[in-house]
Amino acid sequence: MILDLLRHGETELGGGFRGSLDDALTEQGWAQMHAAVVDGGPWDRLVSSPLQRCARFAERLAGQLELPLVLEPGLQELHFGDWEGRSAVELMVDHEQALGQFWNDPYGFTPPNGEAVEAFSGRVLDALARLHAAHAGERVLLVTHGGVMRLLLARARGLPREQLLQVEVAHGALHRLQVDVDHLQEIC
Repeated sequence: MILDLLRHGETELGGGFRGSLDDALTEQGWAQMHAAVVDGGPWDRLVSSPLQRCARFAERLAGQLELPLVLEPGLQELHFGDWEGRSAVELMVDHEQALGQFWNDPYGFTPPNGEAVEAFSGRVLDALARLHAAHAGERVLLVTHGGVMRLLLARARGLPREQLLQVEVAHGALHRLQVDVDHLQEIC
């Protein structure tokens, strides 16, 4: 399966740890996503996180391209617990040590009341396995979040777990993966 990963664009409430917050896209966010897919495809189907910053664009694009769309909860962003809605700059004031632990070892440190990265990884990889089983041989556009893309790109690049958060994924970024039963490979 060829899997094109598209990160949502800029959101109305800005950056920081958005996680499960259901922010809408800004005009710029819509433009970032449209620009990313101009020369993309062709795709056989679209799959999206159900959060509106992904799903609204995916619904519109699926309608324009007359393609089936599935909303997949397993491909939502990591839940950041008490850090949701806060920026790294804000967290440096009262959670500097904890934020440093998270950046240095996201698998070893979970934000307070948040989802463990190990559980997030399992959730995302289970959803990817279901997607592959149902659509092997197809080209799929997945509209999702930075954390999901970092996880999949880090695995495709063979990076150690500690380097997960070093993978850069801009708003509106589009990356292509070749997905096999137990292997991911990035296609440039």
